[in-house]
Amino acid sequence: MEQVLNDEEIMAAFRNPVTKEMAFSAIVKKYRERLYWHVRRLVVVHEDADDVLQNVFIKSWKGLENFREDSSLYTWLYRISTNESLTFLQSKKRRRAISSGHEENELIAQIKAEPQFDERKIEWKLQLAIQQLPEQQKLIFNLRYFDEMPYQKMSQLLGVTEGSLKASYHHAAKKVEKYLLNN
Repeated sequence: MEQVLNDEEIMAAFRNPVTKEMAFSAIVKKYRERLYWHVRRLVVVHEDADDVLQNVFIKSWKGLENFREDSSLYTWLYRISTNESLTFLQSKKRRRAISSGHEENELIAQIKAEPQFDERKIEWKLQLAIQQLPEQQKLIFNLRYFDEMPYQKMSQLLGVTEGSLKASYHHAAKKVEKYLLNN
C-alpha cells in the first residue's frame, strides 16, 4: 500500500534536492484530479483543461520554493489554477474576437461535441447556461455551486468581499435559472 504524504511532509521533501522530484510527483498525484475538474468547469473543453493544468503545474514547480505556507498547498494551487484558467479564457476571447465573430456558436459546438454531455441531460443545459455568464460570475458560480466553497474562503482566494461574492452568485444563479427556464 502506498503511503499518502500530508502537505507538510511533501513540502519538506520538496525542499530536499534529493527528494524534490518525488515530492512534486506526489503533489501532482494528490491534486491533479481536483484541479482538473476545477479548470474544466471554467474552460469547458478537455484539451484546453489539460493545457491549462499543465501550465498550472509548470508555474507551481517554478514557484513552490517561494511558497510561504500562509494557506494550504491546495488553496495555493487552486488560486494558480483559477488565474491560469481566467488568463486562458481572456486569451481565447481575444483570439476569437480577432478571427471571428462566432464565439458563442463555437463554444456551444464545443460543448455539444464533448462526449460526457448528452443533449437530453440537464447537465448539458447547465453548462450552456454557465457559459453565458460573464467570466467573474462564471468563476464565482463554479466555486460556490460545484466546489461548494464557503464565501469566506472564496473571499480569501479572490480578494473580493463576501458581500460582493454573495451578490455576484445571486445574479449568476438568477441568469442560469432564467436560461434553463427559457431553453
